[in-house]
Amino acid sequence: MSIDLADLDFWRRPLKERHEAFARLRQLDRPVFFPEKKVPFLRSGAGFYALVRHADVVEASRNAKVFSSEPAVTNPEPPGWVKHVFGESMVNLDDPRHARLRRIVTRSFSPRMLGNLQNDIDAACTRIVDDVVAQGPGDFVGQVAARLPIHVICDMMGIPRQYRAKVHEHVDVSTAYTGVRPSLLRSVALAGQNMLALLALQRLVIKLGHERQREPTGDLVSLLVNANPDGERLTDKELGSFFALLLVAGNETARNTMAHGIKLLTDHPAQRELLLGDFDAHIGGAIEEMVRHVSPIIQFRRTVTEDYELRGLHLKKGDKVVLFYGSANRDESVFPDPDAFDITRDTKPHVGFGGPGPHFCLGANLARQEMRSMFRELFTRLPEIRTVGEPELLLSNFDNSVRAQRFTC
Repeated sequence: MSIDLADLDFWRRPLKERHEAFARLRQLDRPVFFPEKKVPFLRSGAGFYALVRHADVVEASRNAKVFSSEPAVTNPEPPGWVKHVFGESMVNLDDPRHARLRRIVTRSFSPRMLGNLQNDIDAACTRIVDDVVAQGPGDFVGQVAARLPIHVICDMMGIPRQYRAKVHEHVDVSTAYTGVRPSLLRSVALAGQNMLALLALQRLVIKLGHERQREPTGDLVSLLVNANPDGERLTDKELGSFFALLLVAGNETARNTMAHGIKLLTDHPAQRELLLGDFDAHIGGAIEEMVRHVSPIIQFRRTVTEDYELRGLHLKKGDKVVLFYGSANRDESVFPDPDAFDITRDTKPHVGFGGPGPHFCLGANLARQEMRSMFRELFTRLPEIRTVGEPELLLSNFDNSVRAQRFTC
């Protein structure tokens, strides 16, 4: 079986084949280089080294000075003019600029702030399951998984309810643009739609930011646009970029894990029975195992800032590496029988929320909180809930997204 991680055809292959390909790559002495086709205005054609072992992903994640997030972590890297229009996303920055932005927004994810959200999260889960009971089961993604994270983020930010359907629509457009590109024509169309969606999100949150500067209401926007104790606040562009990042990253992690997770529990009845037998004892481990098994974000790219030796490979300044989290989470040297779904396994070293270091997912605890509440509500009120058939997956090398999943209860 030929392996080309830069080719769209590889990501069309069945999941089992892709896992086998990554297992072969992990057995090699050093990371493999994959050339990329040059696409004018969309891809430089520089190619990348694939970091597929857990130890390599962790090493690169911890050493942000050498493995830089600038100019961008996504593939392909956006044109340089994008940051001048939309501002620079925190995920695409290194310290000290990254540290400044993270310092401002971190207080929004403190244990106290997340604790204050619990009642709202529980209430949202109740409403979502109420609707499933009233409407009957259909698509788990549309009826359950996609609704909760967007609702929670909009509640946190203080987004008025009349704007939320549009926010959801814009997020779906942005998600479709991630990952590999099927053709130049399709890429241009998706890029245009993506830009319009991001502009709409930015205009909305910047307008709210101006209102919250005049009259703070205690929501996250109010917190971010008014100075913290150190006198720091987000600018209009920074607020817009953070909102887009929170909507896409914060939404996709919980959404993808819940959608894949309900399928995993259906396909592994013994694990489901174990979870339902003592929900409180096992839900924490179940969520971590779902995140490990699913790896909701497949990969991030880094740029090497200086010559560096990595497991016998000499990297040169300017080289690109891609951190494949899904492969690292199935590394046999860290996770025995890695393809098995086992909610009792020790998953502490998984990199499903990113590797350790300055770019570890800021919203990891919020995602865990959302999933815990939603699974509790589902299995309490709909104990017979199960998926039906196979999921419809997004074709992407970046976002392990479920577009649709039929279910019954």
